[in-house]
Amino acid sequence: MKVALGVTGGIAAYKAAEIVRLLQEKVRGIRVQVVMTRAAQEFVRPLTFAALSGEKVITGMFSSGEEHEPHLDAPNTHSPNADSPNLDAAIEHIAVAQSIDALLVAPATADVLAHFAQGIANDFLTTLYLATTAPVVVAPAMNVNMWNHPATQANLQILRQRGVKIVEPGAGYLACGMTGSGRLAENETIVAAVMEALGASQDLSGETVLITAGPTREKIDPVRYLTNRSSGRMGYALAEAALRRGARVLLVSGPTSLTPPGAAEAIRIESAEEMRGAVLKLLPQATIIIKTAAVSDYRPKAVAGQKIKHKGPLTLELKSTPDILKELSLKKSSQIIVGFAAETENVLENARQKLVSKNLDAIVVNDVSREGVGFDSDRNAVTIITHDQVVEVPETTKWEVAQRVLDQVVRLREHRKSPVKV
Repeated sequence: MKVALGVTGGIAAYKAAEIVRLLQEKVRGIRVQVVMTRAAQEFVRPLTFAALSGEKVITGMFSSGEEHEPHLDAPNTHSPNADSPNLDAAIEHIAVAQSIDALLVAPATADVLAHFAQGIANDFLTTLYLATTAPVVVAPAMNVNMWNHPATQANLQILRQRGVKIVEPGAGYLACGMTGSGRLAENETIVAAVMEALGASQDLSGETVLITAGPTREKIDPVRYLTNRSSGRMGYALAEAALRRGARVLLVSGPTSLTPPGAAEAIRIESAEEMRGAVLKLLPQATIIIKTAAVSDYRPKAVAGQKIKHKGPLTLELKSTPDILKELSLKKSSQIIVGFAAETENVLENARQKLVSKNLDAIVVNDVSREGVGFDSDRNAVTIITHDQVVEVPETTKWEVAQRVLDQVVRLREHRKSPVKV
């Protein structure tokens, strides 16, 4: 995920440095590109944000070396990596607008709010606002009289109607010496608003989610193995979604070409036995367990020490692998456990049987005989079954499926917290 942070000219500009750090914390792992107005540079130097973000800081609309026109200062001179190629300044606002997942402006002055509301684009930040289709969050900070002025309030109303998220300022002692509304909201409040705009409500904050993903491989000989078609995409989508909702994520992954989310604590395994060992070791840390991995049900009884030569028909004797999900359910204390089931027939009936026999809190089942969903696809269609609900999730992205699964996890958690009625 990438967020553009617009910093405008006000004494609260220094607080934006902490916002960069909070967004980039391991639990969130968001890339932040800072865009500064000319006035903002009078309060904080661009180098500060470049060092914190590791990204180029954009300070102007065009590149120019003419010192007598400071408003045309090059936007690409404040970079921690001087060898990074520059985007063409003429279209850089479009490139940034298309690459971000959200635009945050903090602090947002009365001036920039007016420009946004009236569609006036006369610098990089205001042009970026018009060019992006990503969610926009603004955190105003200004003098109390400016905040209360009818013009400012009218501009805020226009922005709200357009879907801009306004993080209301707090009240207190202001830099101008007055007391009242206009103080920049707390950094944690601003970051929470950004996460919500990114589809992450932070409702898993404080939870540790253990997720298994991908296939396992069971060796036949040094060059061959038994495996399945699982790509790991569903588990990785769940890991990303759980991170966005504030959780600590422990990801145990079988062999896959996917890159784990940067903030996840990932452990790579190959066999079912290796997955079992990793999961049982991590179990005491987890509050929520989601088993999406397609674990091999069988493995060769004996593994050949050398490559088996092609000499005609071959018979492999197999033995069962451990039932990790059932073992977890027997060892769990207060954890919520969600299983996944890939079925080709009697889909709901088989899923309900597994829900009970493996002592799960929920099971997510999909019909893998359907073309275009499930294995080797970015899309899925599932049914989430709990002991009191059946939720159908029609074909959609695996990211959206992940969100719906986590919604049910949150519901199950809240249900446990609710007092029993007698």
